[in-house]
Amino acid sequence: MAYRLRPQGMLINYFRTAWRNLLRHKSIAVINLAGLSIGFTCCMLIALYLHHELRYDDFQEKGNRIVRVLMEYKFGNSEGGTNKGTYTSVRVAPHFQRNFPEVEAGVRMTSAPRVVRKDEHVLNEQRFAYADSTFFRVFSFPLLQGNPQTALNGPDKVVLTASTARRYFGKENPVGQTILVGTNARPYEVTGVTADCPANSQIRYDFVASFSSLGISPQSESTYWNANYFTYLLLKDESSIASMQAKLPAFMANESKGSGATINFYLEPMRSVHLYSEFEGFEANGSIMAVYVLGAVALLILLIACFTYINLSTARSMERAREVGVRKVLGAGPRQLFWQFMNESAMLCFFAMLISLLLAAMLLPAFNGLTGKALSASTLLSPLFIAASIAVALLVSVAAGSYPALVLTGYQPVKVLKGAFQRTDSGQWVRKSLITFQFAISVFLIACTLMIKQQLSYIQAKKLGFDRDHVVVLPQDSKMLPMMQSIKQSFTAGPGILAVSRCARTPVEGGGGYNMRSAEMPEDQQMNVTANPVDEDYIKVAGMHLIAGENLTAQDVKNAEDTTPGNRRFQFILNESAVRQLGWTPEQAIGKRLWLDATRPGVVKGVVADFHYESLRHSIQPFVMFPAEYTRRLIVKLDGKDMQRSLAHLESVWHKVAPHRPFEYTFMDQDYNHLYDSEIRLGHSMNVFAIVAVALACLGLFGLSAYTVRQRFKEIGIRKVLGASAGSILLLLSGGFVRLSLAAICIGLPLAWWATTTWLQDFSYRTPIHWYIFAGAGASLIVLTLLTVGMQAFKGLRANPVNSLRSE
Repeated sequence: MAYRLRPQGMLINYFRTAWRNLLRHKSIAVINLAGLSIGFTCCMLIALYLHHELRYDDFQEKGNRIVRVLMEYKFGNSEGGTNKGTYTSVRVAPHFQRNFPEVEAGVRMTSAPRVVRKDEHVLNEQRFAYADSTFFRVFSFPLLQGNPQTALNGPDKVVLTASTARRYFGKENPVGQTILVGTNARPYEVTGVTADCPANSQIRYDFVASFSSLGISPQSESTYWNANYFTYLLLKDESSIASMQAKLPAFMANESKGSGATINFYLEPMRSVHLYSEFEGFEANGSIMAVYVLGAVALLILLIACFTYINLSTARSMERAREVGVRKVLGAGPRQLFWQFMNESAMLCFFAMLISLLLAAMLLPAFNGLTGKALSASTLLSPLFIAASIAVALLVSVAAGSYPALVLTGYQPVKVLKGAFQRTDSGQWVRKSLITFQFAISVFLIACTLMIKQQLSYIQAKKLGFDRDHVVVLPQDSKMLPMMQSIKQSFTAGPGILAVSRCARTPVEGGGGYNMRSAEMPEDQQMNVTANPVDEDYIKVAGMHLIAGENLTAQDVKNAEDTTPGNRRFQFILNESAVRQLGWTPEQAIGKRLWLDATRPGVVKGVVADFHYESLRHSIQPFVMFPAEYTRRLIVKLDGKDMQRSLAHLESVWHKVAPHRPFEYTFMDQDYNHLYDSEIRLGHSMNVFAIVAVALACLGLFGLSAYTVRQRFKEIGIRKVLGASAGSILLLLSGGFVRLSLAAICIGLPLAWWATTTWLQDFSYRTPIHWYIFAGAGASLIVLTLLTVGMQAFKGLRANPVNSLRSE
């Protein structure tokens, strides 16, 4: 009577056999385990990033009904198209709530740095927001203390996050206590404490104060201009977004009738803002392109690891064939053999997954630095993530193990035991196809990485039309205005300080939206421009090039601020694009009369060469600089010889002239780099993952070439005895792999060209796509192939042919 193992016994037997086989072939097992572990680790880290990005604002319980309002406007028959952005006037939220039944509630918000005092604590807080009393009704920021209905109902009230409350009050109860806000130290009552904002929230704050604290006049609600605020609307249901959007053009056409301007509004669903909107809010937006790219990279790396396993498993088929033949003769059926090999694959994937969890936790801080996120290691141990990891491991074990298992269990025992099987080429085409695909992925990632790096280098080297190096940016407030001249003199008296200027925005920050008309244009025609209030030293400090006319003077600034009727007049500095759009040459523009926003009459005094006041994604548009006394920034030009000494002097002067606020500064070149944070982080990520992908492909190639050399050991010995040169044998062993590399280059490089061309379309100014970048990527792959195969080939060449032929 035949003895049949119980299912438990069969599983234990499968496990033991798989374990012994892995121990018997340690080098192959280590290569497979390393490849799968690295592949799983990369996928886990990228999965954490994707989970964070794709679930932005998911915690908002009413998020599917919340929209952000965008404003689009055009002045009369203005040239240069329309302006569109996130800022709206205070009129929008209450007026829309009264006129559209779809609106349940509205929230007006803004955010600006504020100096906050509490006893000895004096800090310049960057995340200080203002919001309507409906804030906690619309958004899901739970209050730990305080009443959400009344917390922001009235002026001079503020709610703190839990971590901010601890920072200022320690273990004391902050509710009912007072903090001093702003340069005038205005007392605000703390009316509540919220939980800290989630890391994946587009609205993040440390303080949120009542909107009425801003003291905006009721007359402001009668106009759509003075657009300086964010507006969010809570609609009654998700389907109301489309119906309300359809009503807005006709409604706004009636509202703006006779105003000389065309105004419209667009509704952005809150949950699509982070990844899909071109307009940032309180936090920098992400990029759906980055999500697609990193998701694809994770999949490609996992495929490389799987293909390495399949290749090495099928390459060993000749060794495993005799084992299969013996088992079949002893009565093992195809089904038992199939599950034997699948169990081996599952065991390897299980071990790789455990190693990957440890590696992912260890590498997460470095990955956070790479991506600029604050991903938590606790997510790795969440039930959902563990379940997903197990599912991926099972999927990979089936995908990677099924083909070798089917190949190995299909052998005929009679042919195998007679040795006939070893003379076949079974599986060669599969291994070649998989190697080619691995190489294609590798050369694709290498080329894409080189192109991203090329564009980032282009951004860094691009002549911007201003000098961003060694420029310190400092905040300015109204308290400092009366002593501004003495501040500038005290600063420039220090070592290495060349000049100081005041401005509303730095060249990197650009300017605000204005409309402008020349005396030669019809009264109903305007042109949209970006403008920036500056002082007489701005062009000098910014390093701009004046190509016609003269610079502003201190007297021009005084004339612009003269409140005597009829005495107020302006001198304008235009860029080349503005002059060109007005139909003048730079020389012709000098002395021409202009009106900026109709309230600022003046003449063109100078023309500067075009400069990039926005990122290189956008083309240069008309820009105007006009004199103004009150500004928000100080920019200080240093010679860069002794930065620490220069900064120390600035700080010592600052504590004397502005003791009411901390000394905090940025460098303009850093602010410029922040414009490209997403591209820089994507470039760094691609660098790392391209290296990982290439290393995995080389790891698989290393194992496969080692096995190939071992299989042809006797052939190498015979060729050496017959007088073959080392070069000819090396060419013999590496030639096949090089041919596969060339085929992969023909596949991978066209795909890389298409992908990078598509990515570069987002930039108005971009690097040319040079052929040598792709040639370099292909050459790199061939060199890596030769090095990897050559390492194993030299082992065979160094061996004594007598030893390899002794058994013959």
